[in-house]
Amino acid sequence: MDRRIKNSIIKDLSSKIVLLSGPRQVGKTTLAQSISKDSTYLNYDIVEHRKIIIEQSWAKNTELVILDELHKMKNWKNFLKGIYDSQNNSNAPKQKTIVTGSARLDIAKKMGDSLAGRHFSYTLNPLVLKELSEQAKSPFQTLMERGGFPEPFLNSDENFYKRWQTSHLDIIIRQDLIDLEQVNNISKIELLVELLRYKVGSPCSYSSLAEDLQVSPITVKKWLVILENLFIIFSVTPYHKNVARSILKTPKYYFYDLGRVPENDGARFENLVALHLKSEIDFLKDTTGRKIDLNYLRNRNGNEIDFLINEEKDLLLAIEAKYSDTNPDKSFKVFFGANKLNSKNYVQVIAKDCMPKEYDSGLKIESAENWLTKFEI
Repeated sequence: MDRRIKNSIIKDLSSKIVLLSGPRQVGKTTLAQSISKDSTYLNYDIVEHRKIIIEQSWAKNTELVILDELHKMKNWKNFLKGIYDSQNNSNAPKQKTIVTGSARLDIAKKMGDSLAGRHFSYTLNPLVLKELSEQAKSPFQTLMERGGFPEPFLNSDENFYKRWQTSHLDIIIRQDLIDLEQVNNISKIELLVELLRYKVGSPCSYSSLAEDLQVSPITVKKWLVILENLFIIFSVTPYHKNVARSILKTPKYYFYDLGRVPENDGARFENLVALHLKSEIDFLKDTTGRKIDLNYLRNRNGNEIDFLINEEKDLLLAIEAKYSDTNPDKSFKVFFGANKLNSKNYVQVIAKDCMPKEYDSGLKIESAENWLTKFEI
């Protein structure tokens, strides 16, 4: 199946190196190989491929070269800079280049470096309804049951998904984590992942997690950053007009693999909505350069809107996720009533099938399956 970012990547490859990052086994290599039938794939983790990469001895007459896990090579950014500059200074046909990877590649692409002006970056997220609306039967329910990683999504065997899930996390923790950080206590990081499964959708208390793990809050914060860099979790921070104050307040954490959320319908559904919103925001950032953020809204009285999308202080969209309750959440009135926060649009999405409604205030009630398939930011 084609991914949403494919056409944009094809367009960018005519002039730039493309860096493609995302969770392990989310389909980065498959997407890259689908770009061209005339391609060369090289993985730096494979000894034979590593020698070819270092010597730059791959076939130069193929249209596309795909370099996987290249970020593990010393001075890999200068290596790519050399390739890009030599091709642009040559009259020979230009070979297109895609670099794929996960944790360390994602970190590197956020940093200023010698690749400035020579690349465009993309993030590939798990499958979402906009990619599945015409390609699968009951995609919403399948996503709720098995999440959006392509291999388990396309395999209907429940035991296959359980086995895939176990090996997937084990590879990330035992291999990618060690590659990324010098961590002595892997078992406690595994316990942190387990604790987070039951806190999806709730503001995260560093001190509470620190007490459970018997480490300092500073260590917990560091481990949470590592888990984000490994694409196990992603954070949604509280909205505040003062960005610094927002950063200091506790975020909520969600999983890339939806199946890690216990079969609590409300929490798993909220995680599914979070993934769809994040995917859309990443898509717009990567393809248009828009500066969009995903936050949540909460006051001291406990009133909360699950998600708020803003673009350079302009509130674009507020979203509340409910499993079955079609009654308008009172928090919309609290935050968006007269003389309060101004938003162009707000919606309450429902996991269960429901009739769409629209109130005089502008609030819309709609089924998640319909809304997540067509919404725009």
